Amino acid sequence: MDDGFFAEFDSLERLQRALERLRDHGYRALDAFTPFPVEAIDAMLGTRPRAVTRIGGLAAAAGIAVGYGLQWWLNAVVYPLDVGGRPPHSPLAFVPITFETAVLFCGIATFAAVLGLSGLPRLWRPAFEIEGFERASLDRFWLFVAADDRCFEPRRTHELLLGLGSLRIATIGVHAP
Repeated sequence: MDDGFFAEFDSLERLQRALERLRDHGYRALDAFTPFPVEAIDAMLGTRPRAVTRIGGLAAAAGIAVGYGLQWWLNAVVYPLDVGGRPPHSPLAFVPITFETAVLFCGIATFAAVLGLSGLPRLWRPAFEIEGFERASLDRFWLFVAADDRCFEPRRTHELLLGLGSLRIATIGVHAP
């Protein structure tokens, strides 16, 4: 994921224009680094639900099954009590614990999925070695084009980024033309 071209821009408008042009040319494996959140860029990058959402949902469903099933098995099968003539299996009485186990399973699975899928704890990335990249948190805008993009061809991509007004282009894991 870290192999590709990093292009530096001096303004948000140039970054957005470059991102639009790259998307028009068919590039999809793109990322942007800005000193402040920009919702328009998130929309342009095409953010979508990730695996963490699915993992959390499946874990919540498993929590529901485990919570309800355990209560039913313990109260209706293993140790049924006749309290005031009520039946041993009372679904409404199982709702609070079922909800709590769903939240517990979802929380633990989501935490583990975020750590596992994001590669955390990862304290260093090759991009941090690019001279001036630290300014992405101050006043510069960076655009990343991944080398595994289906449209990526080093010479053509490099020329395209230069033509889009980038101040400079840094490469990681790819030989610059």
